[in-house]
Amino acid sequence: MAASGVESALRILEGRWKLVIVFQLFGHGTLRFSELERAIPGVSQKMLIQQLRDLERDGVIRRTVYPQVPPKVEYDLTAWGQAMCPALDALLEWAALRPETG
Repeated sequence: MAASGVESALRILEGRWKLVIVFQLFGHGTLRFSELERAIPGVSQKMLIQQLRDLERDGVIRRTVYPQVPPKVEYDLTAWGQAMCPALDALLEWAALRPETG
């Protein structure tokens, strides 16, 4: 049972950029697409769009489109996405405990 829960959670966050996107939104709140693109060097537009769509579909982030010209689109974490942040903080703390190698 626990293994399937972990597998389900990891499936939502799998992808090279999803955790980076979540961390950016957690740290900065609401961001526009161009701000996310600048904050994540190395991600292509196509990949960022795909990862944002996946996170939105899974209920982690919210996409808000403002009816203006040019269109304004903002992304932020849903309440459920925000609830993940203590677990991500714990993950960072765990990673910092890794012994130095070499």
